[in-house]
Amino acid sequence: MPRRQRITKRTIVPDPIYGNVGLAKFINCLMLCGKKSVSEGIVYDAFEKIRRSSRREPLDVFDTALRNVTPILEVKPKRVGGATYQVPVEIRHDRRAALARRWLIRYARSRNGKSMADKLAAELMDAANGVGASIKRKEDTHKMAESNKAFSHFRY
Repeated sequence: MPRRQRITKRTIVPDPIYGNVGLAKFINCLMLCGKKSVSEGIVYDAFEKIRRSSRREPLDVFDTALRNVTPILEVKPKRVGGATYQVPVEIRHDRRAALARRWLIRYARSRNGKSMADKLAAELMDAANGVGASIKRKEDTHKMAESNKAFSHFRY
């Protein structure tokens, strides 16, 4: 933490086609080596594949997938008297969205498929339907927090 100046949040410019800030953040997270136009192409190709295959609005599918993957609880290690306990804590709103974006991108990259656009479209469709690896990750996180509920009195 800096001693002098308050940290200001940078404003993200909405993406050019849909005008959505959340989608612009997703594109930025997908970007590798500063190649934003490549990640924009991947996302928009995936949206086109979603539109063709499901006949639903791709932005609605994207929002539903993000909402389904977003975790509410996580565990944090807390050291008490020589023992380390996994303490369940609620996640801040901005971290929730960041984890959801990160999980969607990670599990889309690890899928089998021809192109990244195909893999991303498939992962978004699965997450919107409530199945897939990113949904399983959310459920595992919640299950871990639920099983360690006994240590919640160690909360910070």
